[in-house]
Amino acid sequence: MSDPDRPSDVAAEGSEDGAPPHPRRTGEGRNPGDPTPREMLGRFIRVNHAGEYGAARIYAGQLAVLGHTDKRELLEHMAEQERVHLETFATMIADRGVRPTVLQPLWHVAGFALGAATALLGSRAAMACTVAVETVIDEHYRRQAEQLGEDEAPLRATIERFRAEEVEHRDIGLEHEAELAPGYRLLSEAIKAGSRAAIWLSERF
Repeated sequence: MSDPDRPSDVAAEGSEDGAPPHPRRTGEGRNPGDPTPREMLGRFIRVNHAGEYGAARIYAGQLAVLGHTDKRELLEHMAEQERVHLETFATMIADRGVRPTVLQPLWHVAGFALGAATALLGSRAAMACTVAVETVIDEHYRRQAEQLGEDEAPLRATIERFRAEEVEHRDIGLEHEAELAPGYRLLSEAIKAGSRAAIWLSERF
């Protein structure tokens, strides 16, 4: 016999007559003081737009330095995918009435500077930058997808598709000797730390 004091069993496992559990909704299980589902979605879209903007600027910086080398086609391929990501989230910003991050002017400069600076260290360092950034974005998109319910299935599918492309970029960087860049471990950890800080800031401001 089921315990009448445990109604959550029905929601989690379905009723005793075999009815399926209700679809999980975005924000279910949040704690007091956590952002509302609307606030959470606003943060997701704002930070994703900011992140893709920053990624586009990183590739612009790398292409400014390495655009005349044999890495041009590879960088243009990844930059084009980031352009699509950016345009997608820009549309969501407008359609959902989400405020863009106030830090976009900073990411405009910082993204280009990071891309150009790592490219000036050589193509391996440029690839190391890609690997570090995309490793953080893979984790970031995975956490977002896990928090989205069936009411936001299209957004979750978009994030999962973009995440797969970011992982592709990371793997491309590894295939092109990112780990052989001078000071790879130090460079990678510094860029990861900066990327995580940028995510935290762009969600909130």
